Amino acid sequence: MAEAPRLTESASAVFAVLAEAGSATRPQLATLAGLSKPTVSSAVAELESARLAAHSGTSSSGTGRSAAVYGLGPAAGAVLAVDLGPAVTRVRGCALDGALLAETTASREEAADAVRGALAALPADAPLRAIVVAVGDVTEWDREGAGMRPATAKAGPVYDAVTVALPPGVPVHLENNVNCAALAELHEGAARGRRTFGYLRIGVGIGLGIVIGGHVLRGANGAAGELARLPYPWDEGREPRREALEEYVGARSLLRRAAHAWQDADGPCPRTAEELFALAAAGRAAARAVVARHAADVGRLAAAVAAVLDPGLIVLGGSTGADPQLLPGVRAELARLSWPTEVVSSTVGDLGTVVGAARLAVIRGVQTVTEAARTKD
Repeated sequence: MAEAPRLTESASAVFAVLAEAGSATRPQLATLAGLSKPTVSSAVAELESARLAAHSGTSSSGTGRSAAVYGLGPAAGAVLAVDLGPAVTRVRGCALDGALLAETTASREEAADAVRGALAALPADAPLRAIVVAVGDVTEWDREGAGMRPATAKAGPVYDAVTVALPPGVPVHLENNVNCAALAELHEGAARGRRTFGYLRIGVGIGLGIVIGGHVLRGANGAAGELARLPYPWDEGREPRREALEEYVGARSLLRRAAHAWQDADGPCPRTAEELFALAAAGRAAARAVVARHAADVGRLAAAVAAVLDPGLIVLGGSTGADPQLLPGVRAELARLSWPTEVVSSTVGDLGTVVGAARLAVIRGVQTVTEAARTKD
């Protein structure tokens, strides 16, 4: 990783707003950064000298006058986002203004190859500023001081396999995959314009991304939203088991319930959740009954979320949770058990985690550059 040049505080501030805006004139940069026009002119010259900003065109005003437009320069660099999903690994490389530079997808077993492919597709002269890896786990500090890593065996092996493909010297940040997807919903999805909401993911596993005041709540141990850890079942004569709620609501149990309820007259039993929901959408009675029960179960989980957080909005995501067939049943069960809470389906879909991870990587990458400021104006 190329070391970021030392910047004055004004150049650092202008770089940050330019990265967020994508492109801007000097008067626009002055307004966005809250700096005087002479200070911005000096800062832009400093950034151009360091190849962190570059002239990208001109803009004409209504008076006929034109102004130079600036964007990020080649030395601004790039970032990498890696989504280590349960079955598929998605990788994105982006510029620090969020522009997509590279994208690869591979099976979980080929995760390292997907990372290498994305790295090879990045511009050769763009220094890599930050890497964000989204994992389906809580993260913790390694006891040997090697940095953050997955806390359990759930994501540890695949993360270890990917680290061999990551270039040395680049900051690597781990984040929970559901938190990343919640960020994507906040900025680009169903929760855009809402600063407080819950992102409820239902698929092979379950999880909750909690956004309060526009920020993801991580908790004291980074485990906020780990719904799988809720004690379950609560019933006389039965001891709650660890992660038993995830086992009950997850896709594997959904398919077991379908197999138990299926009759010979119903035709071939669905082998995947996708097949089950397709049959329900086609009007198959047995499939619709199983999906309706699943919607009620998700609605009860949503009621628990509403009781604790009162988020105002719950976004349903995940391989089964995002299917709009669940919405009526979830809404009805939530209304029966709790106070009014809006429920909508995810609009970012399967790409939510890598999109959110890329956004987080851009934030980290910009920080890597701007924190190189060392001198006062």
